Parts: sequence; structure tokens; C-alpha cells
Amino acid sequence: MNHKVLIIEDNAEIANLIQLHLKDINCDADVASDGAAGLECYQQGSYDLVILDLMLPVIDGLEVCKRLRTHTDYVPIIMLTAKSSELDRVLGLEIGADDYITKPFSLPELVARVKAQFRRMEAAGVAVADAATATRLQFGELEIEVDKHRVLLAGTPIELTAKEFDLLWHFASHPGRVYSRTELLDKVWNYRYEGYEHTVNSHINRLRNKIETDPANPRYILTVWGVGYKFNDVL
Repeated sequence: MNHKVLIIEDNAEIANLIQLHLKDINCDADVASDGAAGLECYQQGSYDLVILDLMLPVIDGLEVCKRLRTHTDYVPIIMLTAKSSELDRVLGLEIGADDYITKPFSLPELVARVKAQFRRMEAAGVAVADAATATRLQFGELEIEVDKHRVLLAGTPIELTAKEFDLLWHFASHPGRVYSRTELLDKVWNYRYEGYEHTVNSHINRLRNKIETDPANPRYILTVWGVGYKFNDVL
């Protein structure tokens, strides 16, 4: 099966090398050399993954990532950048990037990251197809519709980022199962970001602020002290 990839990278040499290596794993790739061109290309095409440089002319990579995450269709994003500070990594992940790789990088590593994202998306698709009730879950006033990427609380739509939705769906699909922060990074972000467990904390805090009547005393996403978090299975 061929995958369609959008590379948004202003360094033509790097973009061409990525494009060449993606062909080896049956990926057709388009290239855009600035953020505005990348957004226009994305709107006109249909892509399975975006490789996005952080430092881009016209519109920077963080803003491009934000705008891509406003689309109803979800696409994995691998952020590619020369910056390696913790702040840059956290910003990229919290805005909605699925993975983060720092220049200089090895092309085999990037290809491996791309393949990992495809496996994650395909596994999610199989899980939805195989589970009779997988397209919709309801817990009290909380409704989650995976096919529409929609969350309702007492009938009112709740706006979630793509990663917040993924996190909530993962919890709600396994009520009562306790996950450590490291496990959540592995299963929801699909990569072990060692030292970035606080990214999970911040996502859960934002999610609670949106779905809990009293975030300080949550009803849905519970803290298991000294272990991690779980979705309440006794609602």
C-alpha cells in the first residue's frame, strides 16, 4: 500500500533526500518550501503523514502545526528541526506533533519513525474496525464518537486537540486500566520521550479542565497516586 507524505522543509537538499528515501518504503511525497505553501498543499491534497520543519519562512512550523490540528481529519506530524532545547520539544509535542527529530539526523532513523507512525495509524484503524462498539463510547454525560472525532458533555460539543482526543479515547477504551506516564507516552504518542512525562501531566490537566465539572475532583480521569492515571470504571 502506497502512502502519501507531505514534506514541508525549506532546505531543498534535505527535502529531496527525505523524498528519495521515502520512495524506498513505497511513499509518494510532495515537497513545500515554506509554511504557507505547505498549508496550501495540504488543503489541496490528501496525505497520510506530514514531515514538518520547525524553522520555516513565511509561516513557522509551530503555527503550521497548530493550523493542521484545526482540521477535522487527523494526520500524524513528525516535527523536524535544528533546535534541540527542551522548550522546543515540549512546544512541538503539546501543540500536536506526534514525533520530534532533531537535525542532524540519520535518514534510516527518520524512515523508521515514519514507519512507526503508519503502524500506529493502521493499528488504530484495525481496532476500530474490529470492535463492534468502537465508534462510540458513553459514560454518563460524556459521549465520545471516534469516527466523527467528536466529544459531547451533556449534549454540548467539547473542543479537543487531536492529541487530547487520542488520550481520552485511549483511556475510555480501557476503563479501570492504570497507565503510568511513560506508558501513555509510548501508547498515545507512540514514542518514548524520556524525561517528558510532564507532557502527559499538562495534557491531562487541560483535558480535565474541558471534560470535568470540577477538575480538582475529577469524575472521569482519575489519578492513581504513585502509579499514574486511569479512566473511572465505576461511573
